Amino acid sequence: MANKNLQAPALPSNEPILDYIPGSNERLALEAGLETVAKECPHIPVIINGRAEASSLPKKSVVMPHNHRHVLATYAPASEDQIRSAITGALKARRPWAERTFEERLAVFEKAADLIAGPRRGIFNAATMHGQSKNCFQAEIDSACELVDFFRFNAHFYREILTEQPISTEQALNRTEYRGLEGFISAITPFNFSAIAGNLPVAPAMAGNVVLWKPSNTQLLAAFYTYQILVECGLPDGVIQFLPSEGASFGRTILSSSDFAGLHFTGSTHTFETLWKGCAENLSKYKTFPRLVGETGGKNFVYAHESADPKALITALVRGAFEYQGQKCSAASRAYIPESLWKKIKPELIETIQSLKPAPVTDFKALINAVIDQASFSNMMRVFAKAKEQSSASLLVGGNGDSTTGYFIEPTLYEVSDPGSFLMTEEFFGPCLAVYPYKDQEPTASVIKLVNESTEYGLTGAILGQDPLWIKEATAGLSESAGNFYINDKPTGAVVGQQPFGGARKSGTNDKAGSKINLYRWLSPRLVKTTYYSPTQISYPFQM
Repeated sequence: MANKNLQAPALPSNEPILDYIPGSNERLALEAGLETVAKECPHIPVIINGRAEASSLPKKSVVMPHNHRHVLATYAPASEDQIRSAITGALKARRPWAERTFEERLAVFEKAADLIAGPRRGIFNAATMHGQSKNCFQAEIDSACELVDFFRFNAHFYREILTEQPISTEQALNRTEYRGLEGFISAITPFNFSAIAGNLPVAPAMAGNVVLWKPSNTQLLAAFYTYQILVECGLPDGVIQFLPSEGASFGRTILSSSDFAGLHFTGSTHTFETLWKGCAENLSKYKTFPRLVGETGGKNFVYAHESADPKALITALVRGAFEYQGQKCSAASRAYIPESLWKKIKPELIETIQSLKPAPVTDFKALINAVIDQASFSNMMRVFAKAKEQSSASLLVGGNGDSTTGYFIEPTLYEVSDPGSFLMTEEFFGPCLAVYPYKDQEPTASVIKLVNESTEYGLTGAILGQDPLWIKEATAGLSESAGNFYINDKPTGAVVGQQPFGGARKSGTNDKAGSKINLYRWLSPRLVKTTYYSPTQISYPFQM
């Protein structure tokens, strides 16, 4: 007897990207949202079991990166006692939430997606623009489209997983129940994408898990908007505990709990390694082996062949390296270009980059804005100072910054003669691109080896060229260099459902956000066999 009545759901469509042309309805709504967000200045509380709690720790400010004197919100980090209280509350909420059907749970998040895609779109994008210094297009593809896509596609993928059932026979019915994990999940989310910040706690919660959410303190405003809309759409108290926190105290507290069951993380490689070590040190006390899912750093490449289209290459370099000020995990920061092609594109590339002037997000003509905070600004200034000491590095554009009003850094381009330069091997997370012009006659295998072995990362990469044999060779040779690999395109801009995102090596566990692969990690399947005709005889035929 086969399993029946389980059919795969229809695939949702990706949320359309709006243009925000002057005078359009979406532009007017966004401008109104920007004005509202700039004026409100809420105090963002610690929220445990649905109740706002005051913290005993000192109050801090959330500021506009492009105008750091403008305070958008205030908050006080959760104390370790509050984090422990959140664990207790989450565990109490776990059973009632897990006992709801998948459809009951998914309805909460699909309703939230509809609201974000519709009447709340302007305010969500405005919070991301002001709070994270994104232009309107970068906010639109993030806090509107990608966030909505995560909620809708994850719901679709979970429904699809439910249809995956074992074979039944005439003698027995076999079925798989998909449950959440036993314990609580911790979601530690980054500053650079509001969509990732929303997805990391929600993906496990959809499966019936309870989650402690530690948002980045520099993304806190948009995270707070996300949490509020989930509550408005029916998220029960305690299912997602909202815990603005200091990283060290949060990590120490969650990892010391015997009920720690999983980590959903996006952030630096160093932080993920620290959390993994802490988990290993506490492993014997856990009730279950925790699931660790992480997406971390990258030193992402562009590798061009002499047959590459010059205009396409310039576009891939500029957009890939400098959109959102190079603060995408996938941003291009190293490029390998044949000398003859480099000579051809170099003047136009320099001119194009020189035209990119950092500006506040309210300047709708600006492509780039400010980096996230003083620490990021100072880090890039150190990079530029160190590069000045390198005889192998020639500064072609930029190399300066001004933090008087906002954390503005010029988009910066270096040409390097040494492919082992720190500019080609270290991650900076800022608007900096280094180009190594390789000799035209250099064998493809040698350049592939260089691209493949120059860094410890394996997140994204792009190759550009029109020679099909070269494309085939480069694609095969770079098979482990990038979890997301792009041919004749920039290495950024993964779309949920189309390009599931993640990398290996020191770039993470490659569990592919935006696909079913990630969602399996938050499930603990139970196989149930129902036998129709129970055996009543102990002996087997071979014994006759």
